[in-house]
Amino acid sequence: MKLTDTIYIAGHRGLAGSAIWRHFEKAGYTNLVGLRSDELDLTDRQATMSRIREVSPEVVIDAAAKVGGIHANNTYPADFLSQNLQIQVNLMDAAHAAGVDRLLFLGSSCIYPKFAPQPIPESALLTGPLEETNDAYGIAKISGILQVQAMRRQHGHRWISAMPTNLYGPNDNYHPENSHVLAALIRKFHEAKTEGADTVTIWGSGRPLREFLHVDDLASAVEFLLLNYDDPQTINIGSGHEVSIQQLAHTIAEVVGFRGDLVNDETKPDGTPRKMLDSSRLHSLGWTTAWSLREGIADAYEWFLANESSVRSV
Repeated sequence: MKLTDTIYIAGHRGLAGSAIWRHFEKAGYTNLVGLRSDELDLTDRQATMSRIREVSPEVVIDAAAKVGGIHANNTYPADFLSQNLQIQVNLMDAAHAAGVDRLLFLGSSCIYPKFAPQPIPESALLTGPLEETNDAYGIAKISGILQVQAMRRQHGHRWISAMPTNLYGPNDNYHPENSHVLAALIRKFHEAKTEGADTVTIWGSGRPLREFLHVDDLASAVEFLLLNYDDPQTINIGSGHEVSIQQLAHTIAEVVGFRGDLVNDETKPDGTPRKMLDSSRLHSLGWTTAWSLREGIADAYEWFLANESSVRSV
């Protein structure tokens, strides 16, 4: 991958895609291409085939997806399955037709079984049932991994897939129900602080353990993998540190400055009891994270405050 390569970043305005764009721009890549959804609907097969042929990229990074937290995944499983399958198939077929030799597909840690060994190695894929609240999204992402492998096997493309852990940071979605847990909690605690509330309600028991990765770390890992990794097996991208949802909530409350009490609503689902990726394969190649969780939360909250009037909340 050269600094002058045409690099198409699908989903360049989303959480992951925008971080990848910022990182690659800062690193000196001079020919980045991004198309907004009103410029290219990736669920439109013919339009996708045509536009990718026009762009003629050397590298494609697929960070485009319909995403959401437990509530959104559990409420709209058909949408998550259908739209993500369409996006992946259309983009990869278009990349193949355009002769793209280097593609990176971003998946999600929810591809792994609900009760996978912890930390979760890449070999755990397809060894057990998925978590029910996001199985549709997980199946779509598994299909993306298999499509990458099939393209390598049938056509010899140097395509790879990577599975990031739970992401957060600038340009996150802050919807109170459809967002991921860290962003949702930032918004909850901020609004509670602003309104002078005495309590904030946390979904579930607070006991589940989760791993979080700042999107700037993801972006650096994406570049690292495109430069250093060429293998059919997917590769995990994680921080190597986990925290309980309760501990996470307390840390966010401290960063935001909320001084009230936390109340757990145990009628809401917990999801998978523990989910931390085994990222030893990636770390053994020489990549490491730059952000601690507390520093990352402070950065995310600073961005939220600067963009509160226009943050995504859908």
